[in-house]
Amino acid sequence: MAQAMKEKHVESRSPTGRKALVLGGTGAMGAYLVPDLARRGYEVQVVSLDAAISDDPRISYAKGDAKDPAYLKELLGRHFDVIVDFMIYSTREFEEKHELLLGSTEHYIFLSTYRVYSGESPITEKTPRLLEASTDAAFLATEDYALFKARQEDILKRSKRANWTIVRPAITYSKRRFQLVTLEAPVVVSRARRGLPVVLPREALSVEATMTWAGDVAEMIARLLLNPSAFRECFTVATAEHRTWGEIAAYYRDLIGLQYVAADTEDYVEILGGSAGSRYQLTYDRLYPRRIDNSKILAVTGLKQAELMPLRRGLEKELSALPKDAPWPDEAAVLGRMDAYLKGPKAGAVQS
Repeated sequence: MAQAMKEKHVESRSPTGRKALVLGGTGAMGAYLVPDLARRGYEVQVVSLDAAISDDPRISYAKGDAKDPAYLKELLGRHFDVIVDFMIYSTREFEEKHELLLGSTEHYIFLSTYRVYSGESPITEKTPRLLEASTDAAFLATEDYALFKARQEDILKRSKRANWTIVRPAITYSKRRFQLVTLEAPVVVSRARRGLPVVLPREALSVEATMTWAGDVAEMIARLLLNPSAFRECFTVATAEHRTWGEIAAYYRDLIGLQYVAADTEDYVEILGGSAGSRYQLTYDRLYPRRIDNSKILAVTGLKQAELMPLRRGLEKELSALPKDAPWPDEAAVLGRMDAYLKGPKAGAVQS
């Protein structure tokens, strides 16, 4: 019934003949958003650094660097009704490009992140951002993901134009993107398939987290496009379902046999390489209780929480679709440090 309701919604708002540009559209969210837009009647142009081919005449892919000023200017010489921007810019790059992007479309969707929020729970769009709430001077002096996205949000808010919308996804899983605390699929899935445990920070196991299926995020974004209630607004595009990292680890155990060893936070950070970025992601996101109040996005899009994919079922759907020989990016350094830790004196018992 939920799918039928979605299809009815698509038909009632089908913008036949409109043109959509999706920048960086071959990632976790783009993989679902692009075909969704085509079903809604858009002619979709996708630009990314990855080569891709579509068998849908309404979808075309171009391999290119949308961060290159000359390429972007030429690309935007053609007017697009909507632009969905999944690109990762430096703050300076976005300052230089945002007016061109805003001036080339009726509606510009900017991908931010729920990581901009401070540790208050539940999260609403009015929750203070780390950029204003944090007192960590060393952190605030960085271009951490949570901070540069907030700074770029502010660039849009200072614009005199009103044709933008900021979306703040929570952790989003899709196809070959599967997260567990700060670990990604090249560690989580590859080790499970080899019968090897992962190391997780003990401190995180009881912390609430929110993971949203990319198909639902795509549906939310698609329903925001050209929606009068979405202009000059921010939305947390996420489910309201929340689970502890320990519960999520148990889902991976049930679905792909993943086991884990709990470690002290400092040991976990060292396994990841000890970088400030790894530490900040853990400290200022994964160790915060991330319970989402998604009433604003539901109200504007007409969706209901009951229509959204339950986490366990969504993970099962995506994991079961993975080919057995799926290639993974090289994570040899992290995997090597993880193996060394597991052989050392600090390693505790495997949780299974």
